[in-house]
Amino acid sequence: MSRRSWAEPYKIKMVEPLRMMSRAEREEAIEAAGFNTFLVPSRAVYIDLLTDSGTSAMSDRQWASMMMGDEAYAGSENYFHLEEAVRRHYGYRNVIPTHQGRGAEHILSRLLIKPGDTVPGNMYFTTTKAHQELAGGRFVDVIGDRAHDPDDESPFKGNIDLFKLERVVKEAGAARIPYVCVQCNVNMAGGQPISLENLRAVRAFCDRHGIRIMLDATRAVENAYFIQQREAGQSERSIGDILLEVCSLSDGCTNSGKKDCLVNIGGFLCLNDDALAEEARNLVVVFEGLHTYGGLAGRDMEAMAIGIEESVQQDHIRARIGQVEYLGRLLIKAGVPIVRPIGGHGVFLNAAKMLPHVPREQFPAQALAAALYVESGVRAMERGAVSAGRDHATGANLYPRLELVRLTIPRRVYTQAHMDVTAESVIELARHADHVVGLKFTHEPKHLRFFQARFAPVVGSKVLRGHGEGAGCASGRCCGACRGSSRVVSAASTLNPGA
Repeated sequence: MSRRSWAEPYKIKMVEPLRMMSRAEREEAIEAAGFNTFLVPSRAVYIDLLTDSGTSAMSDRQWASMMMGDEAYAGSENYFHLEEAVRRHYGYRNVIPTHQGRGAEHILSRLLIKPGDTVPGNMYFTTTKAHQELAGGRFVDVIGDRAHDPDDESPFKGNIDLFKLERVVKEAGAARIPYVCVQCNVNMAGGQPISLENLRAVRAFCDRHGIRIMLDATRAVENAYFIQQREAGQSERSIGDILLEVCSLSDGCTNSGKKDCLVNIGGFLCLNDDALAEEARNLVVVFEGLHTYGGLAGRDMEAMAIGIEESVQQDHIRARIGQVEYLGRLLIKAGVPIVRPIGGHGVFLNAAKMLPHVPREQFPAQALAAALYVESGVRAMERGAVSAGRDHATGANLYPRLELVRLTIPRRVYTQAHMDVTAESVIELARHADHVVGLKFTHEPKHLRFFQARFAPVVGSKVLRGHGEGAGCASGRCCGACRGSSRVVSAASTLNPGA
């Protein structure tokens, strides 16, 4: 029997109109935004793949539950519903709501990190690392080397290298390591998961040295799916059962509910240690709000409680990751270089490989994301040197081995047709990638610069030059072949006369 077609496990009840702006309008918009896709207004975006954070579509049950919001300042009924859902599906004893994930990171860092401490982790995440450093800590990457190779097909590239971890513990001393930060579905590596086998080994190592493990559980449900699909002996277990075991191997977690938990705002901090939890609640009162709302409205906590229940359903998570895989396979088939294997929350373009003519100091991933927007109206984001920031000691730019553009898929928002259009747009841009121009800073914020930085092309005024303007011109070196600026025709333009 032949395999039948796949369809999303939901039907659409409400729609939001999309508008494709003309290429001239997109060029104007990206220039006004300083060639930073974060600064492009939403109204100017056709397909928005900037992030999956808070961009999911909520279900009918979630929207209905918001009418049951108990907006009492203290002891909201919705807090207890959220607490029960987190305890049931994540397994932690103490649940402390925060306005979003970085609120939990801030509280945890203030609570546990002292100046001079070292925090090992399986590759940095931008906001996590920033909070650790602002608290006086030093992040050290202990992820396996395979995570830094975009072409490596290993199924669990998020795994911690136990030899690297042991070396860090010996150098810093266990007493100066407040916790090991374990990230599920490592974002900066392309959404790569950690295996149960590896996490169990890390737990055993930390127990021997008296070191806590704190989980970044933001995408733990997606990680549980990969464990179910890829790890030996796990295929018959439910997502919920695997999720509980993953969390049981840690002492607490931070979680941005804006991802797996299917809400537009919200997060939580979990701790099994009652004394630490009491200190955390006190800090939450100072920085977030009372410990039973943590900066959230009651209705938001109720929607998150229901979102947690929906997130562990097999149909949901299979469709969610299946959509990402669908886009990734289209690009692989067309020869577009992406991070392999395809990750959980997005497809990551290998910008360094796509733009070999753009030097690292001209931020090829930033340039590629800006060019993709000009080409098609698809908004993506940079995950490379701009995100990595600068060395605090020398002030020099950090250049990670991975220079990526992330096409992040919101949950339950776009259809397969949107993925087709996105793939066609990326493929068309890849054919003319030598026309993408490198960028330079015109404004650089001190912290998390990728959010608000502004850039300008290193030559000319456009990030995507026309046909006939070759790689030499795009990188700032005249190639002698300039023949005007005829527009690159986008795949999306065949679908929309305004392209």
